[in-house]
Amino acid sequence: MPTDFPPYGFVGPDLQPRGLDIDMANLIGEKLGARVTLVPVTTTNRIPYLQTGRVDLVISTLGRNPERAAVIDFTAAYSPFFIGVFGPASISVRGPEDLAGRTIAVTRGSMDDTSLTEVAPTTATIRRFEDNSATVTAFVSRQTDLLATGVSVAATVMQRNPALGAEYKFLLRESPNFIGLPKGETALRDRVNEIIAEAKANGTIDRLAQRWLGRPAGELPL
Repeated sequence: MPTDFPPYGFVGPDLQPRGLDIDMANLIGEKLGARVTLVPVTTTNRIPYLQTGRVDLVISTLGRNPERAAVIDFTAAYSPFFIGVFGPASISVRGPEDLAGRTIAVTRGSMDDTSLTEVAPTTATIRRFEDNSATVTAFVSRQTDLLATGVSVAATVMQRNPALGAEYKFLLRESPNFIGLPKGETALRDRVNEIIAEAKANGTIDRLAQRWLGRPAGELPL
């Protein structure tokens, strides 16, 4: 689980992990009848942790793409996630073409990075950082003009730093979150999918999304 990606995963004032991903992990552990051990991960090490057996599941705002699907398996989606570009109101940015000549902070290896790289013009400067905290810090300290991240993360940044005058610029991608697990763990994947399906049907998924994201999860892909 993440520790620097509110509201999905973060450390609260009491130094305890909180967030949508933590609630989901605890729900799955309860349904499996298993003791939950939460292991902090970063964007870059979460897949290697699966591949080396350090963790059994990755519940860490993990998007699904062909490259990742070649090395790990995925469950059904359990929460929504939206990626966008954000920046001060004083900078006019309405689409990818307006990134020309601008510097944009993004977390290396994330879906944010992939989505931004696909559309950014060659004259844009993409500054990649190793974790979300460093990415946000670079933007907040005005080392970059813009920030590419999930809209929920950006909302937290804007709430905590009103002097930035930051606002949503444009959508990069809708990228629901999936749970990752090692290749070949078919029985575990099927059981977790049953838990997710039950949580969707009884409204638990929507309640978690409403609690942490301020909106219901809505339709999520299998």
